[in-house]
Amino acid sequence: MEKATEQSSGLPKTYVKGFHDDDAVRRMKYSALGNTGIEVSALGFGASPFDGGYNQTVTDEDCTRSLRAALTSGINYIDTAPWYGRSEEVLGKALKGIPREAYYIATKVGRYKTDITKMFDFSAEKILSGFDESLRKLGLDYVDVIQVHDLEFAPNPEKILSEALPAVRAIQESGRARFIGITGYPVKELKNIYLRSTVKIDSILSYCHLCLNDSSLLEHVPFMEEKGVALINASPLSMGLLTPRGPPTWHPAPDELREAAAEAVLYCQKQGVDLPKLAMSFTLSQESIPVTLVGMSSVSEVERNLSVLHQELTAKEKEVQEYIIKNIFGPVDMKSWENREVAKYWKKLKATLGEGK
Repeated sequence: MEKATEQSSGLPKTYVKGFHDDDAVRRMKYSALGNTGIEVSALGFGASPFDGGYNQTVTDEDCTRSLRAALTSGINYIDTAPWYGRSEEVLGKALKGIPREAYYIATKVGRYKTDITKMFDFSAEKILSGFDESLRKLGLDYVDVIQVHDLEFAPNPEKILSEALPAVRAIQESGRARFIGITGYPVKELKNIYLRSTVKIDSILSYCHLCLNDSSLLEHVPFMEEKGVALINASPLSMGLLTPRGPPTWHPAPDELREAAAEAVLYCQKQGVDLPKLAMSFTLSQESIPVTLVGMSSVSEVERNLSVLHQELTAKEKEVQEYIIKNIFGPVDMKSWENREVAKYWKKLKATLGEGK
């Protein structure tokens, strides 16, 4: 297999002759990931479903086939995390036999267990040991991006600034990670950490802020472009909210937003239109966002998402999409759920530890 040596060929640096589907790669849109010097596919591979989340049953074989289908079709950015259960382990198995130069991969540190008392640990010691475990599971010598995961759950910003970020910087200096990122739900808090950090931050990842119900992520694009920081988007279906199946029981959306989403589902069914397709198309059509992460664990999901990326909506679909944005989600006061999860977490943690009695 030969790696592409010239960008002028119209192929990305991740192209490997003999591994990729040449036509599919040429069809894929690639954009610069901030000032990192790498170009990423518009559609990114989210490996969180490899643990069978969202009430799905998946096999390791399903995951391997879906990853290979995605990569050979030109998707070149993979995202995982220890928090996603078996994701790193299954992903490591799936990556065997795939040329390392054919993809960029990101993992995370700071969020780990479902046990409320062990869920978050932003200490340098845990970050360093946890990352070693991530590399072991992935079967890799290095990752392209190491990210501090959901930093809004830290006890205070100083924990991130004085301990977590210096720890990931040490990992970067060791050559086991190329770039440093931060992730979380509240974009303003992520920007605040970025501005205060003495450690260079290359990427900011947020989720559920570029959906049919909430497109506020676009307000932050000028800032990211001015600073040269990569903006990574995730979860165009708003963590299952914009699907006929509806959100999982743990979803933090307020009741008003849940009711609006249910109304959108019914409206689409009456119109004979697929809501997830409208939601995916809305997000993937935003050219100012270099990559949107979408969870995938089957070949059919990969093919469906690529189809949405490459095909225009019909006139009817565009009409329904516009109606949903303007008339169903437009009147909703609470289009997001900032601070709800964090408050719930600290309340539960204190109760579990017997504090405040």
